Amino acid sequence: MIRKLLLTLLLLYVVKMNAQQDNSRFAVGFNYGFGSEFNNRNYTFTNQFYKVQLYYKLKETKHFQYQILLQPEINFAKHQLLNFYFVKPDTPDYEQKRAEYTQLKSVREYVLNCGFLVRKPIGKGCSVYALASIGPMITDTETERMSKGFAFADVFAIGFSVKLNKVQIDIRPDVRHVSNGGLSSTNSGYNTRNIEFGVSYGL
Repeated sequence: MIRKLLLTLLLLYVVKMNAQQDNSRFAVGFNYGFGSEFNNRNYTFTNQFYKVQLYYKLKETKHFQYQILLQPEINFAKHQLLNFYFVKPDTPDYEQKRAEYTQLKSVREYVLNCGFLVRKPIGKGCSVYALASIGPMITDTETERMSKGFAFADVFAIGFSVKLNKVQIDIRPDVRHVSNGGLSSTNSGYNTRNIEFGVSYGL
């Protein structure tokens, strides 16, 4: 009798924990990622970045879950011009700029991305998802591809998550495009492929 009572109490506790987990709309997390440019002959660009992740669950259906997220990010990059002919002779002081831009540069970016995420559960505690985000960015270094100052960062990612109670672990390959939308004269931007690893906690 005592065993049955203890088993019943344990079962009720597990159900309660699962219900609390399912009802949690907010989560906070941290991601680390790194990547590099798509192969090309004009430039190199390698980066590593850190993100704070703030999730909010908009809606959950039988097969999908929809979330929005806010992602403050700091990005540490290294960039170098390889093809100095990229700087055309009609550019003012083009020889000086060629000499300057072909040096390895450190670039720091400060980003506030806003994203939308569609998640598909696959089995107990696992899920896959697609994520698209865009946001304003400040870059501290001028290069031949982009002016210093205000720009935008666009990201598309496919991810995989494992959830244990309220803790969720993520792996997220993504592609990223950075440009200033034509707000400044230099706007070739960067295209990178990255991978992120993260952990989040449901509040």
